[in-house]
Amino acid sequence: MGSTLIRTIGSLSLLIALGTLPVAAQQENSGKELGVPAGTPRSIRDATGLTGEARAAAEEQRVLPRLMKALQAKGFDYGAPILIRIFKQNQKLELWMLDGYEYKLFKTYSICNFSGTLGPKLKEGDRQAPEGFYFVGESQLNPDSDFHLSFDIGYPNTYDRLHHRTGNHLMIHGGCVSAGCYAMTDEGITEIYALADAALRAGQSLFEVHIFPFRMTPANMAVHAKSRWADFWANLKTGYDYFEAYHRPPIIYNDGKRYAFGPLVSTASATTAAAESSSVAENCTQC
Repeated sequence: MGSTLIRTIGSLSLLIALGTLPVAAQQENSGKELGVPAGTPRSIRDATGLTGEARAAAEEQRVLPRLMKALQAKGFDYGAPILIRIFKQNQKLELWMLDGYEYKLFKTYSICNFSGTLGPKLKEGDRQAPEGFYFVGESQLNPDSDFHLSFDIGYPNTYDRLHHRTGNHLMIHGGCVSAGCYAMTDEGITEIYALADAALRAGQSLFEVHIFPFRMTPANMAVHAKSRWADFWANLKTGYDYFEAYHRPPIIYNDGKRYAFGPLVSTASATTAAAESSSVAENCTQC
């Protein structure tokens, strides 16, 4: 079996790698590739002299008062499991948080920039932002990013590899420049990173990132029915529709070269699976 079975149960997200887990071993979006001038300040690091976890912790403390106020107003706990959805055409990132047995929308962030057009990433260097279903663990967080703070979404996943798609280190990061990533501004990524880090510290094994070309309504699907990606998007829509209906992500796995979706599994099965999944992608030290 060369597929990857992904299970999500309430506050526990798990990736069972029956093939191989995605390894972010190289950097795709360096400052050099993006054309960032040499010596461009790395905002918080240059301002404070802090690096790595200390810098991320300082940023967390800076935004925590406003985050706590917003969380309390909507009845969320800091450290609750999260799920992210991205819509390219709308340039929006939704951050959902688990409340009881379902996810509820906490906040919608504007995406400052992404590169490419509607459609999936195909190869390294095409400067195209990915679409699909991705998973982020603690080792994919990068507090020492050239773009303030960042995390690797886990591209290419098993689906991407089955379709011979290449590239790596596709990030959600700060700033407003992109060569395949999603740039959220420094303030935006600071909040998103803090909530992601808090959720992982509190016990969420992996959080999901669902990336769509647009909101997958019947009207939008009809507009794009003749696109070369219509079949791919119809496949994504099945996962989109499940979350829209239940506000809980389905099991996501590969059936041949397609995403497949199933109902949730038991917590006991998920706990067993956790022991089998021992590593996620290495951190990028610059992205």
